[in-house]
Amino acid sequence: MRILIGHASRQGATAEIAERIAEIFRQISDEVDVLPMKEAKSVEGYDGVVLGSAIHNQAWLPEASDFLYRQSGNLAGTPIWLFSVGMSAGLPAPLRGPGRRAQEKRIAQAFPVEVRPRNHRVFSGVGSPDLLPRWGRFLFRAAGGRFGDYRDWAGIEEWAKSIARDLHGPESMPQP
Repeated sequence: MRILIGHASRQGATAEIAERIAEIFRQISDEVDVLPMKEAKSVEGYDGVVLGSAIHNQAWLPEASDFLYRQSGNLAGTPIWLFSVGMSAGLPAPLRGPGRRAQEKRIAQAFPVEVRPRNHRVFSGVGSPDLLPRWGRFLFRAAGGRFGDYRDWAGIEEWAKSIARDLHGPESMPQP
């Protein structure tokens, strides 16, 4: 099978997640193209598509949204999975769940109606003070937020395996 894993990343964390997902697909001999969405031309010719974007200001990056809208007609008949990378795990525990749910809802509402992902997952990424303007750092810290690397590699890999099982059948990847 030929799989496209497209990503939009500002600091590299989302691109690293896309590469880890590709590693899982390569274990079962898939032909995998991992491309920044600003370089990807089309989803035509792919048997499955996984697209992910960093979240800035509660939205996908412009190049990711643009690609999704440009390709929405081609994606209508293609199995597609979407992932978003934010910083909800860096929030204090009482704010994590509500923050993640609000983020998921807002992002999903921005997807074109023709695009019907089989799954959309929000992962936490890497947050660093130098990635935010001064007022953003102040607000994040005032809310009790902590900077750091919050990527859940085991969760990311399991999600990728579930996609592989969906595309290839349950025997393609061992269950956890």
